[in-house]
Amino acid sequence: MSGARLGSAPGSSKDNGSSKDNDNTPEQVARLDALSGGTTSSEALAFFDSLPPAGIDELTGSWQGAEVPTGHPLDGVLGSFGWQGKRFEGPESAHPLVFSGRDGHLFEVNPWFVPLRTALKLGPILRPPAAGRVIRPLLRLLRTTQPKARLRMMEYRGVVSATMIYDSLPINDAFRRVDANTLLGAMDMPGPHPPFMFMLRRIS
Repeated sequence: MSGARLGSAPGSSKDNGSSKDNDNTPEQVARLDALSGGTTSSEALAFFDSLPPAGIDELTGSWQGAEVPTGHPLDGVLGSFGWQGKRFEGPESAHPLVFSGRDGHLFEVNPWFVPLRTALKLGPILRPPAAGRVIRPLLRLLRTTQPKARLRMMEYRGVVSATMIYDSLPINDAFRRVDANTLLGAMDMPGPHPPFMFMLRRIS
């Protein structure tokens, strides 16, 4: 993965700067809310770089996800398909793609079946609600109950922080801490484009 390498042992947050004493929460949350309305990759990454790292132990639980639009090819695609967020049970048990059906029922999708290259190329076609209405019911065919990613402390953009490694795709999601219940994520994948940016807010 570009820009990423292994750091400390799984679950360790020692000396990673993730202490709650580092929070400037009102300013950070306000800045994230402003960026979530639309920004550039440079501005989103500058904010990402300003945030303290997160420890793996801080991620345990269910998280509501939302895109931070930067002009990335995937902007609007996940939301159109009903993406709800991620769920972390521990270092060896991460669920990267939690979706919602039309009935509101949540289920996990196996990333192995996701045609990533096609989604990157066809982003503008997949964003409209009409495309979502067609594809969203089909996602139930890709359901899984098994974790499809792991959490490790890895270096990305010069900082070691909690990172989700997909089991079947060349993707890492690097996380930084906005506050105790909010994360900013950068989806690092092969290709010439900057990372896809998203936020997570803790549900439970």
